Amino acid sequence: MTENLWREIEAIWQGDTVFTGKNTEGAQIQVGKANGKGISPIEAVLVALAACTGADIVSIMNKKRQPLTSLKINARGLRANSTPSTFVEIHLEFIFSGNHLIEKDLAQAIHLSEKKYCSVGAMLSKTAKIHPSFKILPNHSEV
Repeated sequence: MTENLWREIEAIWQGDTVFTGKNTEGAQIQVGKANGKGISPIEAVLVALAACTGADIVSIMNKKRQPLTSLKINARGLRANSTPSTFVEIHLEFIFSGNHLIEKDLAQAIHLSEKKYCSVGAMLSKTAKIHPSFKILPNHSEV
């Protein structure tokens, strides 16, 4: 049986430059800035990249029987100085916490997400160089 590969959302204008995105299951996200507050569409792209990569890494580390106790991803992107102002460089910093995490396995999980699994990263890598880095906090530390 072929899985439906189409994804559908609706974006409903809330005023100013704010939209509420809804998927077919009813989950919602607000994108846009009003009065200087909110997440811009380009910032939402960074959130999507961090979440996509993070989900892959959590799954991979669980399969390696090294579950994470916490994960924080700091993302920053450099935009082109021309229109459209796409990202040309993105830095991802992964901050891990967990019991007996093996550095080599974390590096491999990040690599697998970047090169094989994360569809958001695959799209962004067409215009941006993505630079991952990571650090491991002591056991039982929260990020």
